[in-house]
Amino acid sequence: MIQSTVVPPGPFRVGQEPADGPYPMGLMVILATVTMLFAAFIAALLMRRSGSDWVPIHLPSILWVNTALLVFSSVAVEGARTAISADRTGATLARLAGGTALGVLFVAGQIVAWRELALQGVFLRSGPYSAFFYVLSILHALHISAGLGALTWTLRRAHAGAYSAARHAGLTHAAVFWHFLGATWICLFAVLLVF
Repeated sequence: MIQSTVVPPGPFRVGQEPADGPYPMGLMVILATVTMLFAAFIAALLMRRSGSDWVPIHLPSILWVNTALLVFSSVAVEGARTAISADRTGATLARLAGGTALGVLFVAGQIVAWRELALQGVFLRSGPYSAFFYVLSILHALHISAGLGALTWTLRRAHAGAYSAARHAGLTHAAVFWHFLGATWICLFAVLLVF
């Protein structure tokens, strides 16, 4: 007689792909928290703009380039996710590395934008509009840095062969977070342009 034994899932082990469990819920909590954070700042901006001291600044044109970099980065990361679904490891690695590199260029471009504003004499304390610009863009860049950490970790695990067509939840979670950060920047940039 053959007996089958069911082994209950154990704790997460190094080198093991996390199963659906607390990880997707944790990701959703992070996304909801970040959404509320930026929504609160946008609501404050919309209320504050009615003040007589609200003077919009000329935003550096490099912000358009930065936005394009972030969009292309998101496309590359999604390409990595699509490639691993087809077990194309080489394409996954290349696209994930490319998406990460474009993300680093985005942050570098944001630093250039802040320096351009500083050279124009526009600082955090120059007025309410500039304060909102600096706070929102720096806060977003900090979240992008966290996203780059997630992408770098994912790239490292992909190099180690941790992902396959059957198991790539970690890559998917990193991609969802990255796409969310890209969409967040597009919303912030639009608000800053319009108001």
